[in-house]
Amino acid sequence: MTTATKEPRKRRAPKSQGQWLIDGTKPLNDDERIKQEDAGFAVKQRVIDIYSKKGFDSIPADDLAPRFKWIGLYTQRRQDMGGEQTGVKSNAELQDKYFMLRVRLDGGQLTTEAVRTLGEISRDFGRNTADFSDRQNIQFHWVHIEDVPEIWDRLATVGLDTNFGCGDVPRVILGSPVAGVAADEIIDGTQAIRRIKEEYLRPDENGNNEFVNLPRKYKSAISGSPRLDVTHEIQDIAFVGVNHPEHGPGFDVWVGGGLSTNPMLGQRLGAWVSLDEVPEVWAAVCRLFRDYGYRRLRNRARLKFLVAQWGVEKFRKVLEDDYLHRKLIDGPAPEPWEKDRDHVGVHKQNDGLNYVGVKAVVGRVPGTDLIKLADVAEKHGVSRIRTSVMKELILLDVADDEVDSLLADLDEIGLSATPSAFRRGVISCTGLEFCKLALVTTRQRAAALVEELEERIGDLDVPITISLNGCPNACARTQIADIGLKGQIVTDDDGNRVEGFQVHLGGALGLDANFGRKLRGHKVTSAQLGDYVVRLITHYKEQREPGEQFRHWVARADESDLQ
Repeated sequence: MTTATKEPRKRRAPKSQGQWLIDGTKPLNDDERIKQEDAGFAVKQRVIDIYSKKGFDSIPADDLAPRFKWIGLYTQRRQDMGGEQTGVKSNAELQDKYFMLRVRLDGGQLTTEAVRTLGEISRDFGRNTADFSDRQNIQFHWVHIEDVPEIWDRLATVGLDTNFGCGDVPRVILGSPVAGVAADEIIDGTQAIRRIKEEYLRPDENGNNEFVNLPRKYKSAISGSPRLDVTHEIQDIAFVGVNHPEHGPGFDVWVGGGLSTNPMLGQRLGAWVSLDEVPEVWAAVCRLFRDYGYRRLRNRARLKFLVAQWGVEKFRKVLEDDYLHRKLIDGPAPEPWEKDRDHVGVHKQNDGLNYVGVKAVVGRVPGTDLIKLADVAEKHGVSRIRTSVMKELILLDVADDEVDSLLADLDEIGLSATPSAFRRGVISCTGLEFCKLALVTTRQRAAALVEELEERIGDLDVPITISLNGCPNACARTQIADIGLKGQIVTDDDGNRVEGFQVHLGGALGLDANFGRKLRGHKVTSAQLGDYVVRLITHYKEQREPGEQFRHWVARADESDLQ
């Protein structure tokens, strides 16, 4: 008697991930279809020729989202839609007939003339709104589509634009705000930023560009500052200043960082590149991402997922063999910097002049104040202003005998070079005020929290970062803040559904980079927020050891002291 043997079960073929060089370029979702049909800058001309003349209702849905992102435009949230409607109502139901307009400030570089122009645009077209972001950009709100062509014209007069402001494209290139002037700078990356923008990010005469259709956004940073001032650990690609023992000053390359709902820290390629090589390597990594990035699911389409899947060794090998066609030089890691990474205060430049870093609460500077800032700067002989990833404004080239009077004038418009630790370290996203993804109010609440902490605690003698995010997407870097607050709708003691926050504590970048400790089941309503943060910081002050940072105390504190 024979026993029939079961045939081995056939393995199901793995699903296509939409990697162009493996799976082909057939679109696997609607976003990919829209991009393939028209992902160029042609939509910009349609704004000029059609939509600005016929108004909001003439804009087709596929242009409104996602194509408008490619030219820096997002519809903003309706003012009558609370956080309980997020995720319930569709994007079309949540959106208003006004836009957020994002202006690229690559390297955070501005002239006083440009600052004045930005202020005038805000005053004339944006209800005086102007928000500096933690990507060194500036954003306006309440923009009508009818006014966009004139805004673009005004921006062009000072060398600015909104191209690739949003969307599945290379976003603004972060740079050290004191590049070329800092006395302690390892190498000035300005030339590389300029070359990348000129050689790789300009549309051709037909509005095309080789990087117009990436799997998702491509975030990059280039800084030669030893202060590590561009959050390189959370970029898709970053170039960090180092001194090679044989080749001298150059850059260490990092890839695969990013936050949002699946946070990952960037990894070193272990490669050193010269200043002249940076644009080539930047473009090669971008091409690799375009060709091998996962396109089937948008929540897994960032470069960090490819780096995590391949490993950094394979990533470097493919980059060298298939895109650069040469080996990169091995190089050293950057020296750690454990102090404040920002540039607040008065600092000496390499030419004997000074730069002055000031802070506006949560990055909001009304347009009329931007005009005043330009006037104040020019009064004191300043023609160059920079933005930073900590939402600072930095005035360059200040003579010694102008410093005190400049500081006094800046204080008059709410820009302080000696902010409290709370004012210095707070950061927030746009929140419910304008964002369709937000669940809670953040910007106004962050400003109120700073005032409350200053009133009830005074100041703190160590740096502390406090991040308020309106949703899980971590635009304000929840996971790497000392106190990270992720917006949610929560239930209060009376059973009401109200705005609140999930708490993350002890996140950090640097030598002991890590994501914050999430307190299991611990949520704070917005009404309780001030009392909670005061209580938390008071426990820290009472229990800390000499020189102990907040994040180190969090790691050893009792759970009850963190509640």
